[in-house]
Amino acid sequence: MYRRATSGVRSASTSLTRISSSFSKIASNPTASASAPSASVLTQTNRSKSFSSALRSFRVCSASTRWSHGGNWRSPASLRAQARISAPVMEKFERKYATIASEHAYKDILTSLPKPGGGEYGKYYSLPALNDPRIQKLPYSVRILLESAIRNCDNYQVTKDDVEKILDWENTSTKQVEISFKPARVILQDFTGVPALVDLASMRDAVKNLGSDPDKINPLVPVDLVVDHSVQVDFARSEDAAQKNMELEFKRNKERFAFLKWGSTAFKNMLVVPPGSGIVHQVNLEYLGRVVFNSGGFLYPDSVVGTDSHTTMIDGLGVAGWGVGGIEAEAAMLGQPMSMVLPGVVGFKLEGKLKEGVTATDLVLTVTQILRKHGVVGKFVEFYGEGMGELSLADRATIANMSPEYGATMGFFPVDHVTLEYLKLTGRSDETVSMIESYLRANNMFVDYNEPQQERAYTSYLQLDLGHVEPCISGPKRPHDRVPLKDMKADWHACLDNPVGFKGFAVPKEKQEEVVKFSYNGQPAEIKHGSVVIAAITSCTNTSNPSVMIGAALVAKKAFDLGLEVKPWVKTSLAPGSRVVEKYLDRSGLREYLTNQGFEIVGYGCTTCIGNSGDLEKSVADAIEGTDIIPAAVLSGNRNFEGRVHPQTRANYLASPPLVVAYALAGTVDIDFEKEPIGTGKDGKGVYLRDIWPSNEEIAQVVQYSVLPSMFKNSYETITEGNPLWNDLSAPTSTLYSWDPNSTYIHEPPYFKNMTANPPGPREVKDAYCLLNFGDSVTTDHISPAGNIQKSSPAAKFLMDRGVDPENFNSYGSRRGNDEIMARGTFANIRIVNKLLKGEVGPKTVHIPTGEKLSVFDAASRYKTDGQDTVILAGAEYGSGSSRDWAAKGPLLLGVKAVIAKSFERIHRSNLAGMGIIPLCFKAGEDAETLGLTGHERYTVHLPTKVSDIRPGQDVTVTTDTGKSFVCTLRFDTEVELAYYDHGGILPYVIRSLSTK
Repeated sequence: MYRRATSGVRSASTSLTRISSSFSKIASNPTASASAPSASVLTQTNRSKSFSSALRSFRVCSASTRWSHGGNWRSPASLRAQARISAPVMEKFERKYATIASEHAYKDILTSLPKPGGGEYGKYYSLPALNDPRIQKLPYSVRILLESAIRNCDNYQVTKDDVEKILDWENTSTKQVEISFKPARVILQDFTGVPALVDLASMRDAVKNLGSDPDKINPLVPVDLVVDHSVQVDFARSEDAAQKNMELEFKRNKERFAFLKWGSTAFKNMLVVPPGSGIVHQVNLEYLGRVVFNSGGFLYPDSVVGTDSHTTMIDGLGVAGWGVGGIEAEAAMLGQPMSMVLPGVVGFKLEGKLKEGVTATDLVLTVTQILRKHGVVGKFVEFYGEGMGELSLADRATIANMSPEYGATMGFFPVDHVTLEYLKLTGRSDETVSMIESYLRANNMFVDYNEPQQERAYTSYLQLDLGHVEPCISGPKRPHDRVPLKDMKADWHACLDNPVGFKGFAVPKEKQEEVVKFSYNGQPAEIKHGSVVIAAITSCTNTSNPSVMIGAALVAKKAFDLGLEVKPWVKTSLAPGSRVVEKYLDRSGLREYLTNQGFEIVGYGCTTCIGNSGDLEKSVADAIEGTDIIPAAVLSGNRNFEGRVHPQTRANYLASPPLVVAYALAGTVDIDFEKEPIGTGKDGKGVYLRDIWPSNEEIAQVVQYSVLPSMFKNSYETITEGNPLWNDLSAPTSTLYSWDPNSTYIHEPPYFKNMTANPPGPREVKDAYCLLNFGDSVTTDHISPAGNIQKSSPAAKFLMDRGVDPENFNSYGSRRGNDEIMARGTFANIRIVNKLLKGEVGPKTVHIPTGEKLSVFDAASRYKTDGQDTVILAGAEYGSGSSRDWAAKGPLLLGVKAVIAKSFERIHRSNLAGMGIIPLCFKAGEDAETLGLTGHERYTVHLPTKVSDIRPGQDVTVTTDTGKSFVCTLRFDTEVELAYYDHGGILPYVIRSLSTK
């Protein structure tokens, strides 16, 4: 099916900077910069004082009003005026840039890019002009890094030595080289965007308290924030469901939305896309993605980091992008370099074409399983081969989207003819597409499969024949547990039999046929193991792909024509990732058939995939409550961790949109689609999946007719005009935010209280108690507050004490701007397994000194009151899943000083370091169990007391009060992370840096 090979190539080094846009900063101080010194200047003796150094950089204004930030988003005229006002500034900066360019280390390769009809697009640094044959063997993703290092080489933060290391990538591959990366832009969604803005607002207060100008806290790169994570499926199966859900969304989130609207005007260089517009990654793919920047006549590749792990979806467009924690994103907004270890690159060759009836979802689930098995955590994956021509851009974006599920930093698809056609389809102008193609061809960053391909070097190699991919789904608890569709019935019964785990529920044989009967609106109904109670076409992963969306609609039509209907007690929903989906479904004439099967549009945003499923109908919920029945959810999302989708759906399967419809019709996952009928048709005969499954040609014909460039143009021309609910929302206009102490949504965080001008230095971790003792695969869903607020939780008590009724609790995600609620919701997942509880599942722990069983928050509060530090013990893949800043902020507020694990997920480890929590890894072959650690010990971490004596990745001895001693690896991976630790975290580091300028 696929082949694997490895080579000695690993990684190389560079440091990345970009020319960023900032109208206000340019106007007031053309040389101002918020950038931190690179790791190369953070020597052992100056880590504690390096924050006062300033990077001498420059910014070039964007000449395109389409990408304007910081103006009045409601008025296109204001954006044009903004461009006019900025013209003198641009001229000033072009002169400044010309001066700097003349002194640039690589000024000799600064080249003009001519237009086909005469004139030029602008200037760029030409890789071919280096005349270095090594470039031809570099992966395309590494070429992007090379260009950036050359463009930003100032021999201060980025040196010629960095450029040489990238050029010599094959020979420097054995070293884990630190790089400083500055993305071209930052993208946020509202769940993570609100706490980011809360931190920025609080940082303004802190800078003012230190005697400096609070207006120094402003994004220095373009920031796009798409409000898409707040809509819940409270109403479904009705024509007005979307409007009702939006009205309720605004009612619940009035404070949050007003705060975001304040941020859109208070902070310069920020664009806020209002609710009801679409899902952030689909909007990024269809509209925000530049591919190539043309800023003031200077061309360079687009790159982006986002506060959602599925930012990687943009990799399908040939834009280098990946997810980071909110902490890193905030620093990037403020001009700080992102410090990271340059990853290796896995080459994944695709051959052949998909078989009849196989979808892009089947492909991505297969790729996820292959890459998960291969091991790509912390690496780039770059796709290539003749099979690329058989994949649409939407198919590629589907694969790129699930990079976090297979563990890679990026799943990168270099730009080729398919990319260019997609750019035209989605409304990018012919001139823009021509500029993109000309630049990338000229700079050896374009793949033309009509020309001979030179072999490129990769860290390791994988190969997949697309013809071997078969229909499948994944579950019941993890996205990489792929199940071939033909094996699903047997796998389901195995899961019922297996011990409790990722593939087991341990249901006794005598109870596997148990049936719960109930009445639904006067109709007799029943639920048993595997009954589908939620069927959701949701998530950017699939709703961005017209083929699978049209495929789902055709399944619905064929089933309706044959007389099949979804049972009324199945909660069905359709949540498109952009308004374009509605337009092409309407044009195709197929939307009515989705509606007939209950798949009414419920909103335009993330819903079921992130746990915003809404309540089940009361009779259904009551039928499940108090029983051991294991109902199922089937969704076209990318995450299905237990407890995420809905508290009552213990089995959750990821499937293509057509299969979501099929399982909704069947009403159960306990079915063999090849041998068993989905239902009985109006002619009395059994209807099988093959009877309602459309052919690839049938889907392609409908897509060709229905999906038009004008749909994208019309949808996105008005995307920032908002809607009546947003436009009528009142918001303050002050520079500093006026905190409301009674607000349960927005609260000033405590991170910067009593902050001093000098860094505090390393903190001793001595005789710390174990707050929690975990096994493997504890995800950010387990750690970070997510989903609904349980009525018995500490967060619920906090809200009720302040007069908030349970029906107005809203979700944790909607309250991420309030640290008091989020601290109480940390480790509050109902499915969390803490070894201190000896098998009991739930959000509790043991207070070691007294032996009492308490909520995690209450135990942590007691430790803090008594002045006692805490640590966490964990297994492998600690912190996997979505990037969530609260998975690091929450433990910090609970008093956790260190996490000792077998391994960490990339972003979560970085977030822990960013918050000043010490990440430690057990040595290979060791863990808490092999070392005989129970979690009842007290732990001392023997770190030097001076940061200058600490080295990234050094060995650290940990001892216990029971006489045990073991050695761990310190997972502060870079010098910059040590500097952050010295300051008490990345945000205090930034504040001290900016306040001294």
